[in-house]
Amino acid sequence: MTNPARPPQPAATGANTSRRANRRAVALMLAPALLLLALFLVLPFLLSIGLSVTNYNLLNRRVVTLFVGLANYASILEDERFWRAAWNTARFALVTVPVQSALALLLAVLVNSGLPGRNLFRGVYFLPTVLSMAVVSVIWAGLLRAPQGVLNALVGALSGGALSGGALGPYDWLGDETLAMPTIIVLSVWQGVGFQMVIYLAGLQSINAELYEAARIDGASRFQQFLHITLPSLRNTHVFVVLATTVLAFKLFGQVDVLTQGGPLDSTNTLVRYLFNSGFREHRVGYASAASVLFFLLVLGITLVQRALVREDREI
Repeated sequence: MTNPARPPQPAATGANTSRRANRRAVALMLAPALLLLALFLVLPFLLSIGLSVTNYNLLNRRVVTLFVGLANYASILEDERFWRAAWNTARFALVTVPVQSALALLLAVLVNSGLPGRNLFRGVYFLPTVLSMAVVSVIWAGLLRAPQGVLNALVGALSGGALSGGALGPYDWLGDETLAMPTIIVLSVWQGVGFQMVIYLAGLQSINAELYEAARIDGASRFQQFLHITLPSLRNTHVFVVLATTVLAFKLFGQVDVLTQGGPLDSTNTLVRYLFNSGFREHRVGYASAASVLFFLLVLGITLVQRALVREDREI
């Protein structure tokens, strides 16, 4: 007795063909972005790794570039200015990330409520984000000028005096070692909080309104609704905001270079400014390349730790 022939399976064949076509379409759409990333991100990083083991110098390019191995890395790790810059950057991130994220969430909740003129407030809060950091820094330089700046005048007036005759002030906001970094932090939070606010606002508007209605029926207060509905529903938004804010915090450069130039006494110098000075002002390209590799590994490690500690909820 012969076995019947296996019937054809056109549906499965058609599904496989469709999946292959979808993969080709996805690859074609991703190709331009991947090409740009490879050209402007991956390739420069690989070149930095190559330069980091040489003594390449912009002012002495006629001299044959010598292979120095890990000497640049050893010199960086022994440099007190590097560790001071690393501490300043870490201190800035440790304060800015939680404060800016919490403030952004608070502002998003406020502008998402039924307050009159909320569209105006959205624009006002987001406006500093549109301005470049150089412009913001120049504006704040006028506000912080000592002793006749606007901020010192305000402090003097609030403490019972005129321009600088109050009980408090005037303060050298950018020239005092204890005040310079807190001033940079306040400026940075003010300039960047609008971006995180918009992200949180999008997350708030995606929460199902029926959840709040059910909670109100059950007698939950506004605080209880925020604690048990809003915060858990924004978990993925929290992850994105924290990671993005951390990366931006470690890129601190513009406001420091414009306002304090890393001073006073290196109290506001940062890792990005350290490697920028090494490469473009001191012309030690090999040394700066090694610093950039260490900086990349540091930020990558912190990001991976954050991803491990705070995971996203993925829909199936």
